[in-house]
Amino acid sequence: MGTSLDTREGQVAEVLDRLYEEYPDSTISLNYSNRLELLIAVILSAQCTDERVNKVCADLFETYETPEDYANAPQEELAEAINSITYYNNKAKYIRSACGDIAAEHDGEVPDTMSELTDLAGVGRKTANVVLQHGHDVVEGIVVDTHVQRLTRRLGITEEERPEAIEQDLLDVVPESDWQQFTHLMIDHGRATCTAINPDCADCVLADVCPSEKGDAEVDLASGEAW
Repeated sequence: MGTSLDTREGQVAEVLDRLYEEYPDSTISLNYSNRLELLIAVILSAQCTDERVNKVCADLFETYETPEDYANAPQEELAEAINSITYYNNKAKYIRSACGDIAAEHDGEVPDTMSELTDLAGVGRKTANVVLQHGHDVVEGIVVDTHVQRLTRRLGITEEERPEAIEQDLLDVVPESDWQQFTHLMIDHGRATCTAINPDCADCVLADVCPSEKGDAEVDLASGEAW
């Protein structure tokens, strides 16, 4: 059975050391060429795979180029363009509204502050953190997606459940210099090994320090349920 290190800081350091070695090229997997494309892609990625988003955006970004293009597009037209994305009707509304505000209130430029970004429709703290980090080179938080949420609980790094609470908890134990890469490493490992259903603990580089390791552990700490 895996056993966490004595302190959360020590656990985080060990996890980071191993994952940096396992995934040396870890980075964002969404395709984009400017800040607006990044924002659109991240909005679309909520509860949808990056692979699907990249496929849809390849055509979307050729059709719509400016905030005005999205804001002025009929709802039905934009929804049809993204109809293979989860919750496409709502996301089309978010995009049209957010782009309308960007055009009218921000001179057509994607905002560079957390408060301004989260004022946009469809943009929560997670989305804003991604846009700040990869669009503006501003790192002021940790992106907590479903992989980060699952792995940090499984690894005994946090007991918090809500993404916002998990982020605040992680900011205390993850070195600031690792805030951006922490997310990418968690996502890569979550996709490759520590999947939501039937994780491959036998081939996991973190198994011996993971209190959820299913060889002996009775409970998946991510869900609180028995294996």
